Amino acid sequence: MGWAAVTAVLVAATPVFITRGDLTPEAALRAEADEAWRALEARYVAEAGGAPERAPATLTLRRGEGLLPSRDGQGRPGVVELRQGSPGVLDARLRRALRHELAHQLLWWACPASSEDRLFHEAFALAVSGELAEWREAPYQSLASATEVLTRLPEVDTPRARRALARVLTEDTGFPRALTRRLRQCHRGTRWTVPLSVEELAGVGARAVASATVVLSRHSGEVLLSEGDVRAAMPYGSTLKPFVVAASPTPPPVLPARGDAAEWACGEGRPARLDAREALLRSCNGYFLDWVGKGSAPEGFGPWGPVLAAVGLSGEPLDMADAIGLRSSLHLSAWGLAQAYRLLAEARPDVLEVLGDSAARGTLAGLPVSGALGGVAAKTGTVRDAESRPVLGWIVAVDADVVVVLARPGRMPRAFAQEVPDVLARVRRMRAGLEAARVQVLGLVAPDVLEARCRGMGFVLEGGVPRTVGAEFTRLAPLVARGPAVCLGSPWRVRLPEAPEGRDYAGVFSWSPPPPYVPPAGVPTSPSALKARRGSDVLFRTTRAQYTAGVVTAEDAALKGEARVALARVVAHDERQGDSRHPGRPVCDTTHCQAFRGTVRVQPEDERALRAPALPWKGWLPFSRGGTAPWREERSRAQVEAVLGRGATAVRFAEGRVHFLRTRGEGGAVFDAPEQLPCEVLRSALKLPACPRTAVSEGTRVVFEGQGQGHGEGLDVEAAKARGWSHERLLEDAYGSR
Repeated sequence: MGWAAVTAVLVAATPVFITRGDLTPEAALRAEADEAWRALEARYVAEAGGAPERAPATLTLRRGEGLLPSRDGQGRPGVVELRQGSPGVLDARLRRALRHELAHQLLWWACPASSEDRLFHEAFALAVSGELAEWREAPYQSLASATEVLTRLPEVDTPRARRALARVLTEDTGFPRALTRRLRQCHRGTRWTVPLSVEELAGVGARAVASATVVLSRHSGEVLLSEGDVRAAMPYGSTLKPFVVAASPTPPPVLPARGDAAEWACGEGRPARLDAREALLRSCNGYFLDWVGKGSAPEGFGPWGPVLAAVGLSGEPLDMADAIGLRSSLHLSAWGLAQAYRLLAEARPDVLEVLGDSAARGTLAGLPVSGALGGVAAKTGTVRDAESRPVLGWIVAVDADVVVVLARPGRMPRAFAQEVPDVLARVRRMRAGLEAARVQVLGLVAPDVLEARCRGMGFVLEGGVPRTVGAEFTRLAPLVARGPAVCLGSPWRVRLPEAPEGRDYAGVFSWSPPPPYVPPAGVPTSPSALKARRGSDVLFRTTRAQYTAGVVTAEDAALKGEARVALARVVAHDERQGDSRHPGRPVCDTTHCQAFRGTVRVQPEDERALRAPALPWKGWLPFSRGGTAPWREERSRAQVEAVLGRGATAVRFAEGRVHFLRTRGEGGAVFDAPEQLPCEVLRSALKLPACPRTAVSEGTRVVFEGQGQGHGEGLDVEAAKARGWSHERLLEDAYGSR
């Protein structure tokens, strides 16, 4: 936009200033306010990258009533109150107060998202009002002292706080970079999720950084371990370099290393030319800075910017030095970093594969612990002070199941690398069943009535690129058809007609249509049974612990003790036998496999089951609710013949199968031929409580009688609860001796 166009926009956006005679001379005051407003808008345009979209139509200027002695002005949206020492005199003090209060007015209108961020408001007003030099002339104070004052004081517009704030703001030459980043955030309409902090204004060293350890499940998103201040936003060092690479819309270049630049001091044996893979492993600042000169580097974090903002990144990078942490101007918490890496691991396994060599030939190579980090993708980061001393060290480690983030004050990452395998081992001692479990879900539900919502931060990965998912319920099938759907910080909530209140699904949804299903010859099935045997287009991945607990709860939510341990061991075993139900596919969530209705809290019995040795029996192990309660059900002959075939007679049940006769003709002869099917086929198709004991024809109806619930084979859950045996004995009784 040319300067003439900018001027036109500013003129159009300038409000009308109204006085009421208590501040004089009125005309001169209004002219002063008009000039100050134009200067403020010009500064906003220069720093934010565009003019404000709106401005107040009018602003009232009036004498302040009840102003504290320490204040020369105050205001609220639409009204500015000023102290005038001598009537008719617009002295320098009043002019500064006017500019200061108009700066607040500009932000209230141009950046309403920041209205509650008092530090940002006060810092901007000080920076643009011409007051900095005056406040800076106060007795000298160090940057550390100034930041400590700002951290402790509850108010930011007192003289003491303003002196400290002026000291922090004048650390930057020119306009404070932290404010420029925030003004760009205003102009772009980015959510103001994290208020401006003293650390962001002053850079590292504003206060003691925190030690933090957080471990996150890659599959379910659960926080498995949290120690220290994991929510404290801190400078992140080099840990976001993989996101810069992931943001590149084109393959990153191969660049010559420059030996005369300190930023190219990237470890011993550095090759003469580096690609992105080598630059990541060596964490080479020079590569990323020179990449900008090639003109192909992504702006900021590209499509990953909204992801990082959602998990708490304090602002948008102004340049590559900001993005790669060479300048400690932006902050992110250990929790936020773990969430971001969970999504990166899902979206860009190629980038994680590169980081998998960090212990072999990257920043963690050559250590006694390096061998123990095989199979772990790692990224280190170091935050330094002005004398290049380490202020904060970071290690992010990702294996097949978890994301680990360690932040340690005053230490280099190589000095605490041993903690990574220690933390991984500790988490696996604490929690069982962290490996992935996959299940075909919701295949019986019509796609147009199936909805999902992320109450945290939802993203769908289209070709490895994250796209934000809105916070409202949306149709699940079209969503996951675009790519894997991940909810950070919360389970997915899935709503369907039989559960209008919704169910939690802590994990990742993806799209994977099964091959066409053709029922075996001679096995007619109902439409519902056909759907169950076909499987689902939607896959769900969670932890084995979450899946096991979900199935056990769907079977009997009140189940406790040894009976629950026994059932959980069978469920976990059968989850690995999906091929026997759906060749080449995971298990389904219907009774054709194991009923699964979302994730629930894992119980101690489920943990015990998952720590036990693998069961010795092979293949699918059946189980049922069981019990001895008698039942009687009627079905039409047409329904029965739809399953067994036309003319089926002499129906009986034995050893988990249904035996019957069917009239056949062969060579001119007509005879009754014996046939049989798994009883589960009949039970499921007719929706009977269990495999019947008897079937009696009564005209056009067939009466079935039986007892208990389920298919009547394997582990009988009701009987297990009543017996009081150990889970080992219950399993041997159900499936035979080992």
